Amino acid sequence: MNAPCVRVPTEAGERTRTRLAEADLVAEDLDIVVEDGDLYIPVTDPDAVPDDLDVVEHDVPERDTQTTPADVLGFEPSYERLGDVVILDEDDPARAARIADAVMESDLRAKTVVNRASKVKGETRVRDWDVLAGDGTETVHREYGCEFHLDIAEVYFSPRLATERHRVVKQVAAGEHAFDMFAGVGPYAIPMAEAGADVVAADINEEAIDYLRENAERNGVAERVTAHCGDVRALAAEYEGWAERLVMNLPHTANEFLDAAVTLAGDDCVLHYYDIQHEDERYAPGEAAIRAAAEPEYDVDVETRHTVRSYAPHEYNVCLDVRLTRR
Repeated sequence: MNAPCVRVPTEAGERTRTRLAEADLVAEDLDIVVEDGDLYIPVTDPDAVPDDLDVVEHDVPERDTQTTPADVLGFEPSYERLGDVVILDEDDPARAARIADAVMESDLRAKTVVNRASKVKGETRVRDWDVLAGDGTETVHREYGCEFHLDIAEVYFSPRLATERHRVVKQVAAGEHAFDMFAGVGPYAIPMAEAGADVVAADINEEAIDYLRENAERNGVAERVTAHCGDVRALAAEYEGWAERLVMNLPHTANEFLDAAVTLAGDDCVLHYYDIQHEDERYAPGEAAIRAAAEPEYDVDVETRHTVRSYAPHEYNVCLDVRLTRR
């Protein structure tokens, strides 16, 4: 059957397939075809394919379906995948154990199945996990061509934010100065450096900074990433006026760091400010906080008001892309 496919030379096939798979764009019900030195990888949404890849229509056969957890269980379970770790959020331990067994019995690529055992807690935003199958909570997650080695028991990482991170990274220009104020293992910092930016990344979690430095090496951008372990407010004076782009992905308390952000901002700086607010007033509190911190030193222009995802009943995770221009 004819289907939209990404066409790449065979030598770039596995790298491209992995990149598309991490963006959930590979059509799993269709086979990949090799023809005349090119690989044709069927995709689910051609409009979501990165612009640097070639999308064409091609004849590809339907593939034999693999055994899924739903095939084993008789119902569709809810789970996330982070590398080869499958993450459940089940209140019933017996149901969680049943799903974990089904995951391991299925053809799903999984080394470990875990269930959330606590909410995100503490300054480092980590949580407790019950390991239901397999061994260990360390994995390598691939996202839009980058690899991130991490341990979910030691650092915070949300695979649900992959599309949002990619939205921000697409705005980055080679040679610009980008500062990630709450960097974690580098899901913003690493691809910004890959896009050609000089990046400074800070986090209070020492484990996260160790992984970030390793991930910078792993992705070949170590020379463009400077990582600091500590509170970004203590670093602001050292990098005063340096940043042309600031990422503030700490949505519950980012407003407490706006004075540091203004110190870091150069004469012309784009701020990506993440917030969590009620559905009736998603953006106004963040805009007011930014203006209170930046004016009158800066003109404040909100370029994008963007809802990232639903966070809780009637609450949304949002992002404001704001340009600060020194007066």
